[in-house]
Order: sequence, then C-alpha cells, then structure tokens
Amino acid sequence: MAFMIRAGYYLMIYLRFALYKGKSVSHETQPVSVIVCARNEVNNLRKYLHTVLEQAYPSFEVIVVNDCSWDESGVFLDEMEKKYAHLKVVTIQEQEKYRHAKKFALTLGIKAAKNDILLFTDADCMPAGKNWLTDMQYHFTKGTEIVLGYGPYRKEKGFLNKMIRFDAFLIAVQYFSFALAGMPYMGVGRNMAYRKSLFFRTKGFARHYHLLSGDDDLFVNENADAKNTRIEFQPDSFTYSDPKKTFGEWSRQKIRHIGTGKHYKSKHQLLLFINSFSGLLFFFSLIALLVLHFDWRIILSLYAIKILIEFPILYLSSKKLQETDLVWLFPVLEFFNVILQPVFFFSNLVTKQKPWK
Repeated sequence: MAFMIRAGYYLMIYLRFALYKGKSVSHETQPVSVIVCARNEVNNLRKYLHTVLEQAYPSFEVIVVNDCSWDESGVFLDEMEKKYAHLKVVTIQEQEKYRHAKKFALTLGIKAAKNDILLFTDADCMPAGKNWLTDMQYHFTKGTEIVLGYGPYRKEKGFLNKMIRFDAFLIAVQYFSFALAGMPYMGVGRNMAYRKSLFFRTKGFARHYHLLSGDDDLFVNENADAKNTRIEFQPDSFTYSDPKKTFGEWSRQKIRHIGTGKHYKSKHQLLLFINSFSGLLFFFSLIALLVLHFDWRIILSLYAIKILIEFPILYLSSKKLQETDLVWLFPVLEFFNVILQPVFFFSNLVTKQKPWK
C-alpha cells in the first residue's frame, strides 16, 4: 500500500513539474517593488544588497525594512540610500511595551511600496543573476496574483549541506508540482512575489498574525488557487542563501516550518501527511520484512522498482533546479530525509517558537 501511494504521488503529481516546459509569458516590463526585511543583518546586507539593487531592470524600487537593528545596519543603509536613488529604507524603532514579529515589518514595507507587483527575498539571499527580477515579474499577466520561485542553498562541503539542499529541493519540487496540479499550497519568502492589491484585498496577515511564522507559506496557502498562481524556475530567477552550519540550527529551522504547516488548509495537511507517512511506512515495512527473513530478492525488487519510478522524475526536476549532484545520492539522502521528518514533527510538539530574531 505504501509503495502504491508513493508511486501515485510521483506519477500523478511530481511528474507534472519534471515534464513541465513552462507557459508563455508577457515580455512587457511592469514596475516592481522588492521588499527585504532585516534585523541585525549588516554583514549580509553588505554582501548581498548590491546584487538586488543592481538588477538589469528599467523600473523598480528596493525597500529595506530595518527592523529594530542594534548593529551597524542603520549606518550602512544610510550610505546605500545616498548611492542608490531607488533604495527606500523603512526604520522601525524598538519599543519595550510592543514586541512584534516579522509580519509587522513586512506589512510596513508593503505599505511603503509604490508598485502593485511585490517581490520578496531575505537579507541573506543573493539573486543568481541580474535577470532575477525580470524573470519573476514576466509571469504577472492578466489574472496572475502570485508567482512562486526557488530559493536554493549554496553548495558547500559535507553531508549536512547535501541533506539541507536535498530537503529544500524536494520541498520545491513538491510545491511546484502541487501548483501545476491546481493545488498551490505554499511558497518560500526567500523568493516569491504577489500583488499589493491581493495583500490588502485579503487583509494581509490578519488571519495568522498571532503566529510568529507563516508570512510566506500561510499567505500563499490562504490566497493561492489554480487560476491566480504561476511558477518560475529559470536558473537566473533563483535566490541563493547560506545553509545552516550545524544540525541543531537546521533542526530548529525545520521544527519552526513544521509548526506552521499545521495551520494549512485541511486538504493540504491531509495530502502532505499521506505523502510523508507513506514514505516512512515504506522503509519501515522493508526493514520489518528483512527482520522477518522475508525473501530478500522480493524486497530488493520492490525497492528497485521504487527507484526506477522516482529517479527519472527527480533527475529531470534536478536539471531544472540545477541540483543534479544531489540526485546521484538520492537513495541515501531520501532515507535520512524520510527518517528525520517524524523526529522534527514530534520535536515541534514540545518546542516553543522563538520570536523573529
């Protein structure tokens, strides 16, 4: 049963992205507002902000929300504002009686934007090239209100780096594929865009403002549908960011994301749970059969069929997302990925969320 469910997800959903050629897009340029929230991110701003400001695009502004920083962010942003006329800095001062999460900072940035098309990324992200903005905005044709992009992590040495990148790759294949199946359910704040008019028409983050996370995926989950959402996966449209350096840092990030997932629409929660549980059940079933001394040739054949179904789909997807080095380690990376998901899930049940840093 677990094998059939897993195969069904790959052949009926993930295959959509693997074979997707992309829809025709408008080549008209529309004014865009790029929004970046930063709290004590002066080092990242020094490294990456210029790559956002120097996009090859005729009409755009960059809004950086300096959210209660106590490092040198303010000084650096003042200098950059003098150098770049299209940079606008919104500064939030710390107030002892009022603590806020990232959603408050984002809301102020959105209110300050003068354009309807809003493109979001993080302070530690760097666009893959000067056409990032162009590629993302091309999709805003009539009826399009949300565009989902890809935010991979940089390649570094070590198995943990491969695990983190593989996890991000699988998540992207999943949300791209679900969007193509008419069921968009999430996006990542490292690289996504939507209309300012959509934000205010749907009352922004009002329904989940009390949650510390979810400014990206919950907004998409509540407002995306088959007609108003498109995806972008050209290599120039990626935004690269630094991966976590330790397993502890990564696990805390994963636990926070899983905690947000329980607020998705019920149908999305069910579909994602069945997908994750079927993978876990499949591996546990294989282990149980081995312990019970079941015919190893049948077990091996079952696993080989699974690989033959999944590998070509992931390989084609990895070529689109520039992650082909990960696919050759797919059996090992998938096993650890599947085993760790329940660990993160149960850890979330006993972990209290930390505020926006």
